[in-house]
Amino acid sequence: MSTRFTIDGSEILEQHLAMTCTHVRAGVERIIPAARLEGLVLAGGYGRGEGGVLRENGRDLPYNDLEFFVFIRGSTLINDRRFKTALHGLGESLSHVVGLDVEFKILSIARLRRSPVSMFYYDLVMGHRWLIGGEELFTGCDHHRDATSIPLHEATRLLFNRCSGLLFANDRLGRKDFGIEDADFVGRNLAKVRLALGDVILAMNGRYHWSCLERHRRLQTLPGVDAGILSHHAAGVEFKLHPQRSTQTRDELVKEHSELSQLALKIFLQLESRRLEMKLSTPVDYLSSRTNKCPEVPVWKNVLLRLRTRGIPSPLTRYPREHLLHEMVTMLWTQRDASASAIQQYMALWSRFN
Repeated sequence: MSTRFTIDGSEILEQHLAMTCTHVRAGVERIIPAARLEGLVLAGGYGRGEGGVLRENGRDLPYNDLEFFVFIRGSTLINDRRFKTALHGLGESLSHVVGLDVEFKILSIARLRRSPVSMFYYDLVMGHRWLIGGEELFTGCDHHRDATSIPLHEATRLLFNRCSGLLFANDRLGRKDFGIEDADFVGRNLAKVRLALGDVILAMNGRYHWSCLERHRRLQTLPGVDAGILSHHAAGVEFKLHPQRSTQTRDELVKEHSELSQLALKIFLQLESRRLEMKLSTPVDYLSSRTNKCPEVPVWKNVLLRLRTRGIPSPLTRYPREHLLHEMVTMLWTQRDASASAIQQYMALWSRFN
């Protein structure tokens, strides 16, 4: 792993991130008893050594969130109830000091070892930075190191989240008062879609990789990839490493949003046709099919979740994300404009089942 947080950020930025990690470690050690604390790891772009560098007024600034995994012995559910509030408070206090969001996720090494393969855990195990503990803790996690084992529903989940970003961006674009912050929000979400389109194609072909630079190299050598997808992916990689605040006009962003939405629809239908083993040529085909869109989730889990979640008009035995997939397809590709209230309802559920 890289000893740096970024590829080409200044030493001042590197030192700032290192000092932030020192404060995070001290804070976590105050909250979690030593006998329970297994390890602490920085994940995400900065943990992989590919964190974003925002260059403004001659200075290199951090841009991405800092995502930390706190490994605690015992039941993750119990540990979450016991320590989540305190860790959230630590994250908020540090966020104000360091100038970017600091987030904590609670997990145990035992649970990681027995968890099924996912893109999320692959990225974690393959690209990270230890603050407490070391690689020996990931013994027994070799199944998470094989990118070819990432199931297709993980690619669907990635595209679902990025297309949800398109929905939220479209809501901003439709507002009467469209300001600088709105333009930046839209530009950031469009950049995520650019990256995701190529990443999904790689995942569909068993070629995904934890490094965004390596992913682009692999995409360039993959037969049959459209030049437009390659161009968008290159722009997405560049934004991930060197983000910029958007200065584009609303009309310019609307045009880009429309183009990316159509590309996303094309890849979404290809992906879902393969994953669900059925021909899907249009959004209507997808919506009219009664096939279970989340067959990877056991029925018992669906029933338990649905009993605790109200307001989802779909069968009790179906996973809530299926409803969100249908809503996304409807609002993004079959309706011209979704109401603000519909977007808010969608966002509330998406935050729970993304």
